[in-house]
Amino acid sequence: MHPTSTGETIVQEITIKAPAERIFDALTNPDERVKWWGAEGRFQTTDMESDLRPGGKWMMRGIGMNGKPFRVGGEYRNIERPRLLVFTWLPDWQEDRTESLVRVDLEEKDGITTVRLTHSGLTSESSRASHRGWPQVLTWLQAYVSRWADGTAAKLRPSNRRALSD
Repeated sequence: MHPTSTGETIVQEITIKAPAERIFDALTNPDERVKWWGAEGRFQTTDMESDLRPGGKWMMRGIGMNGKPFRVGGEYRNIERPRLLVFTWLPDWQEDRTESLVRVDLEEKDGITTVRLTHSGLTSESSRASHRGWPQVLTWLQAYVSRWADGTAAKLRPSNRRALSD
């Protein structure tokens, strides 16, 4: 993992032994995202709603470290399957929260994909501090996708998926 943080932007990069299409699905399919986004004792996503189209809304809910419910949501800005996903990010756990932008670039070569996540618009130190978990999120993504690539996927918890309407 190659972390970078400059001013209002956090950049994380990871290489995953899986096709970009598979990774894109894990990122965008609510049934899949709730299976891997989080870990017991840290925070756990319990529900995701998504209208995957430019201008469509998305929302994730879950339970945080202290047992307190959390919610984060936004709007899809750009979708170029399977190489680009751009969406706004607005968490409810941050006191001085402002909408920021997350960009995920996927570049595949020979079945191995480099995932580069850029989180920009983090205008305060507290917003940057509360979003230092991206390396862990990408590691969870890598582990989840790798289980499926190996054909050894463990039983995963059921999802609570709903589609968002306009």
